[in-house]
Amino acid sequence: MPWFAETLHRGVRQTLAVRRPIATVTTDFQRMQILETEAYGRALVLDGVVQTTERDEHIYHEMMTHVPLFAHPAPRRVLIIGGGDGGIAREVLRHRTVEAVTMVEIDPGVIDACQRHLPRICGGAFDDPRLRVIVDDGAKFVRTTADRFDVAIVDSPDPIGPATVLFAMDFYRNLSRVLRRPGLMVRQAGSLFLQPDESVEAARRLRRAFAIVAPYVAAIPTYIGGLFGFLLASETVQPLRATPAALETRYRRARLACQYYTPAIHRACFALPASVRARLAPV
Repeated sequence: MPWFAETLHRGVRQTLAVRRPIATVTTDFQRMQILETEAYGRALVLDGVVQTTERDEHIYHEMMTHVPLFAHPAPRRVLIIGGGDGGIAREVLRHRTVEAVTMVEIDPGVIDACQRHLPRICGGAFDDPRLRVIVDDGAKFVRTTADRFDVAIVDSPDPIGPATVLFAMDFYRNLSRVLRRPGLMVRQAGSLFLQPDESVEAARRLRRAFAIVAPYVAAIPTYIGGLFGFLLASETVQPLRATPAALETRYRRARLACQYYTPAIHRACFALPASVRARLAPV
């Protein structure tokens, strides 16, 4: 059985046994592979880096989605930057109170391949009439759009290739502009152990654009290196403002039945190890 090797992190290699390659495509932006792996089911790989797998994608997508949506008092309009695999859109659309979702993905090849080969991840999201898909540069979209949103979810890869602009200061300022109060956004911050500089720099930049920046964590097996980080940012919303009872009530009413996210996880994920809190604390 052949092995796929990911070398995203310096000095560390992750290898996955591959039952068979499903698809290999070179798009206008990146090299994309979809692999049938022994341990994780089908995996989406972009430029040699694993983005998501069938077996544990629910952890990432639920934590990127339900934490900000339950932190917001009444999310109705949601913006997704990236997210071509459809997993974020799938989870957002499970919220019946959400009226409209705009997904801006730069690479249509990712959308097409994931709809065809990873239907378990997109879960029919692209057929929901509330979803509008725009093929464009996410940084350009937030710079030029007149639309306004309650929640923005930045589902981008690491700052490599076409995703680099989604880590820039101008992008965060423009993202703040398109959020109507009380608005908030969230982005992934990478492995807190293997990518500490990226998470610190992302938090520093977000604090220049938003008054509140709250790091939180989850354990995602595919993303090696221990705890995986997320950054929630807002001008006014404190993610732990809702009481445990209020979170429980909203979760029950939403009838989500998540595999990872719970109201207890929502509160616990903001409890950081001391070394992580020291690095990501406001300066």
